[in-house]
Amino acid sequence: MTSTKLRPALVLIEGEKDCVVAFISSRVPEEPSSTEISIREDHEEFAKTGLKRSSVVRLDKVATVSKSLMLGEIGEVGQALRGEINRKLREAYQL
Repeated sequence: MTSTKLRPALVLIEGEKDCVVAFISSRVPEEPSSTEISIREDHEEFAKTGLKRSSVVRLDKVATVSKSLMLGEIGEVGQALRGEINRKLREAYQL
């Protein structure tokens, strides 16, 4: 039997049967790249996210995941984080 580690992800698009998600990692770089968003424990919106420790959203690591594989919601992003996410998505994908 193999075990699978549960991983947080940011839902970018929610469809009927699946979601497009951006991966989240607890390995936070000193300086986030143009496609990364650092969410540190001292960020004013950290508590809303439901994350356990400082993390980085990797907007260059996206995947389509079946909703049947998703176990639930741990939190949400606040208005300031949402604005930063939208800005970096537009820049990264030249939208």
